[in-house]
Amino acid sequence: MPLHIETPLIESRCLGLASHRSVWLKLEALQPPGSFKIRGIGAACEEHRRAGTRRFVSSSGGNAGLAVAYAGRKLSLPVTVVVPQSTSPRARELLRQEGAEVIVHGPSWQEANSLALSLLTAGDAFIHPFDDPLLWQGHATLVDEIARSGLLPDAIVLAVGGGGLLAGVIQGLRRNALGEIPVIAVETAGADSLHRSLHAGRIVALEEIGSVATSLGAKRVCEQAFNCSLTHPVNSVVVSDAVALNACERFLADHRLLVEPACGASLALGYARSPALAGHSRVLFIVCGGATASLADIRAWSRRLRRTGGEPRWQGDPP
Repeated sequence: MPLHIETPLIESRCLGLASHRSVWLKLEALQPPGSFKIRGIGAACEEHRRAGTRRFVSSSGGNAGLAVAYAGRKLSLPVTVVVPQSTSPRARELLRQEGAEVIVHGPSWQEANSLALSLLTAGDAFIHPFDDPLLWQGHATLVDEIARSGLLPDAIVLAVGGGGLLAGVIQGLRRNALGEIPVIAVETAGADSLHRSLHAGRIVALEEIGSVATSLGAKRVCEQAFNCSLTHPVNSVVVSDAVALNACERFLADHRLLVEPACGASLALGYARSPALAGHSRVLFIVCGGATASLADIRAWSRRLRRTGGEPRWQGDPP
């Protein structure tokens, strides 16, 4: 039995009316640890356990770490997760609830990742949050489920952070002979490393993360995601923190399901009737999830944004 579940694929009347098209949702927010991450991370952890691993070590701002911690508990192996200082108290507590050792280090994921790698000893396996072929293969099962359903969307909308989901979805489309279906890849301003890289024609690393969507907070996308974007029809779109936060609240009202700003970024295209959806009559949104942001967090970020009247370069927790 895999560690992930097959998630519902439902039609969204609310988003359909808002965007003037047929909208379908793949509800990855309903995965046991709260996000799609368990698909690839669960597969990687099972593979390492079969090879004799005695401890999992990971670095994560939240969702990937939660998936590793969940997998470790299910597989009866200890887990150490190094998180950056920007990781919310809620995320740290959820990691501890799963039994993981939590170490806080550095202002961003890059610094946390460096420390995590230095902790590895014999018998440990490092579980990368997004840059690992085992992860992409696991994330591709999401598309396997869509293909089995018989639904053939005109486009798939997803959020991009480090690029693991993008790489996995494109792999899944190709192995199901659906390589002609375009992917609309959404980032928030200040966490838009893929968008900047595609415009530069090479991978560009951000100097810092300037978005509340910290789950999208990798300073650079993985090479696999960048290369896939060059060989598959990918439309890179950037939205503001404001519209991502608004989408989180509207989606909660419409579907009784709370997602974090990283997921709200992709949903915002439907609520804002983005031009990126033009020409696509049936669109599938991957509701990637996120257990690390509460409704109080989302509203606090929104209030702060209204007070500043702009897009502040936040790194840290809401007040």
